Amino acid sequence: MKAKSKRYAKEAQQVGKEALSLDAAVDKIKSFKGVKFDQTVECVLVLGIDPKQADQLVRGSLSLPHGVGKQKRVIAFCDDTQVEAARKAGAIEAGTDELVKKITDGWMDFDVAIASPRVMGKVGKLGRVLGPQGKMPSPKNGTVTDDVATAVAEFTAGKIEYRNDAGGNVHAVVGKQNFDKQKLVENIEAFVSHIKKVKPATAKGTYIKKACLAATMSPGVLVNV
Repeated sequence: MKAKSKRYAKEAQQVGKEALSLDAAVDKIKSFKGVKFDQTVECVLVLGIDPKQADQLVRGSLSLPHGVGKQKRVIAFCDDTQVEAARKAGAIEAGTDELVKKITDGWMDFDVAIASPRVMGKVGKLGRVLGPQGKMPSPKNGTVTDDVATAVAEFTAGKIEYRNDAGGNVHAVVGKQNFDKQKLVENIEAFVSHIKKVKPATAKGTYIKKACLAATMSPGVLVNV
């Protein structure tokens, strides 16, 4: 296991075991200055769900009030009538047969795939390739839609996807370390509020058990949400 840097160790000493208010947690994250790039800030929520139960899965997408500080590379699986609109909306590739073949041949240089329901029969064969990387289009996270152009525009601008892992944790990028503090706070509040709204009806007990903020190369900070 790779040893942590002296910088990381020093920052970790500044992080207590008690959960901080959201304002204080954001201040702490923004105080970590030891790297030469603008770190990505992520929010992690530990949920009281049973990931083995299909009716307790937490998955979807949302647009944060202030974006995430990075445009995504989006492709669109669509028929010929939608190709031009998808490209104008920001898709780096659009189409069906040629795009399916390109990915089958190994091309994966994109972040999000949008698909029209009309072509999902052909896109479905890519499940084994795109599924493990979390790039397979799905109605549950808004990436299978009749309005391909709008979805492309939203995800290109930074609309985020989330999906609980096997441990019941949900995490999402909520911005950059150099964001204005209030913008980070509002993004985090929007994410947490959204996750609360999509609480599975069958989930019992405490829903959000723990929350944490972390930057790319800095220690996590517990947050009271």
